[in-house]
Amino acid sequence: MQRRNIAIIAHVDHGKTTLVDNLLKQSGTFRANQMVAERAMDSNDLERERGITILAKCTSVLWHDIRINIVDTPGHADFGGEVERILDMVDGVVVLVDAAEGPLPQTKFVVGKALKLGLRPIVVINKVDRGDARPDEVHDEIFDLFAALDASEEQLDFPMLYAVGRDGWAAKSLDDPHTDLTPLFELIVAHVPEPEANLEKPFRMLATTLEADPYLGRVLTGRILDGRVTRNMALKALSHTGNPVELARASQILSFRGLERVPVDSAEAGDIIALAGFTDATVADTLCAPDVTEALAAHPIDPPTLAMTFSVNDSPLAGREGTKVTGRMIGERLKREAECNVALTVKESTDRDAFEVGGRGELQLGVLIETMRREGFEMSVSRPRVLFRDSPETGEREEPIEEVVIDVDEEYSGSVVDKMSQRKAEMTEMRPSGGGKMRLSFLAPSRGLIGYHSEFMTDTRGTGVMNRLFHGYAPYKGAIEGRRNGVLVSTAQGTSVPYALWYLEERGPLFITSGIDVYTGMIIGENARGHDLEVNPLRAKQLTNIRTTSKDEAVTLTTPRKMSLEEALSYIEDDERVEVTPTNIRLRKAILDPNDRKRAARAARDSG
Repeated sequence: MQRRNIAIIAHVDHGKTTLVDNLLKQSGTFRANQMVAERAMDSNDLERERGITILAKCTSVLWHDIRINIVDTPGHADFGGEVERILDMVDGVVVLVDAAEGPLPQTKFVVGKALKLGLRPIVVINKVDRGDARPDEVHDEIFDLFAALDASEEQLDFPMLYAVGRDGWAAKSLDDPHTDLTPLFELIVAHVPEPEANLEKPFRMLATTLEADPYLGRVLTGRILDGRVTRNMALKALSHTGNPVELARASQILSFRGLERVPVDSAEAGDIIALAGFTDATVADTLCAPDVTEALAAHPIDPPTLAMTFSVNDSPLAGREGTKVTGRMIGERLKREAECNVALTVKESTDRDAFEVGGRGELQLGVLIETMRREGFEMSVSRPRVLFRDSPETGEREEPIEEVVIDVDEEYSGSVVDKMSQRKAEMTEMRPSGGGKMRLSFLAPSRGLIGYHSEFMTDTRGTGVMNRLFHGYAPYKGAIEGRRNGVLVSTAQGTSVPYALWYLEERGPLFITSGIDVYTGMIIGENARGHDLEVNPLRAKQLTNIRTTSKDEAVTLTTPRKMSLEEALSYIEDDERVEVTPTNIRLRKAILDPNDRKRAARAARDSG
């Protein structure tokens, strides 16, 4: 049977997963009367809630006796580690671009990786039914992008289709009938080469993704480069340096059929399969026949740019809401995550029961924390911090720089430019993008962008769109001003009282309401001034035998400011923590005792 292996790549929210849904439907993968969830490939709960793809997933369709293996990849730069590995498995890519927004940073990131591997992209301009669609201009922008990424003459001569993935049609011209996705199927078969396959060589396969299955154990997915594998066949794993990792047997071979993985007795070169039976092998290892001695080349993954400290929750409320609270449990879970996600790094911290977790961005680390709290974990998490490096050439201290593209209404552009310049960003482009909007491009230090997104949404009244992408390293840009306001810190433990909170409201906005468990060192609000203020949220009204009319009326409290996990992580300072449990997100000081806090601050001043 003929095969084609393709990846669908694009910026977040340009319609990849919806397009795959319709490819599955129109190929006959689903029965006519079968109920299928919208965005069926986004099977993870967090993916459905956030409307983004986090994990790369494989599927396949049968089109006129040709098996097309399709990989739906993440579109957010934080999950770029997934994308890089996936491109090793395919022979072609479909680049999906929004007809109004055009190519954005993640498009550039993934296309650049694909072009370096020599893949010849198919371009699909999606959502051409949008009122602000500009397909011809977007086509020119895509060509310019390919040229800027050093595409070859062959890659620049890319075939192109117009489409509305939601409605399930694609066409070579906007004037052609809008019927179905047949033009896309035909173009994939004609343009993407068959995988090169040598069945005479011994079995070799590069593991590109890893997951833990409760019944099968470790399941490694990849594309077979050479030979054939059969069930119960003796195999071995080699590390990327060629050292033996382990000997094993292929206990299960799984092939992708629609949205399911189906057990098969054998598979051959060119197939994308999932393999069970290994206990130690991991991503970037070569799975092969026992007589193979050379490992397959694995592409390097871009290093993490941010790090956070995950530690045991040591607050007085610890253990009340979660079931997984020990350092050993947290460490094992983080190490499991790092095995599956090569863009993450985990190492033990110098502090007791704490772990340093490095990643590509705030969203990636936020998704990990959210996943863990849903699994029953309790922990304390620090503010994200950037990872500096010493320049390989000059030895000078360098910091990660991001490329930031912002689409904003013209009336808010001045405020955005001002805020970005305060964060040491350099503007590289400013141009009208139609419809009263401006497109602003910057190169900004990653540390200046930590916590900026919520402020950006407030400044643009929720209408701005900001996209970020790791650009490289540059010399340290100097100090950047942090949060200007101090916080209100509780001096007592118990249950918050309406009367006390009513008096505290004049100090600044509160993060809690009455009847909430609080403890010494917990942050309950923001101080309107620039310093921290210790307050007592338990202070009750003193009872007297003198009656008044106004003072005895019920207290009415202002609605407290509720923060999401990402907002909390970006709000805290270096001496503060976010306490994360399955039911609550609390802000607190890293050192809870006020006297210890003062001693630590004094010691820091003396040493600094």
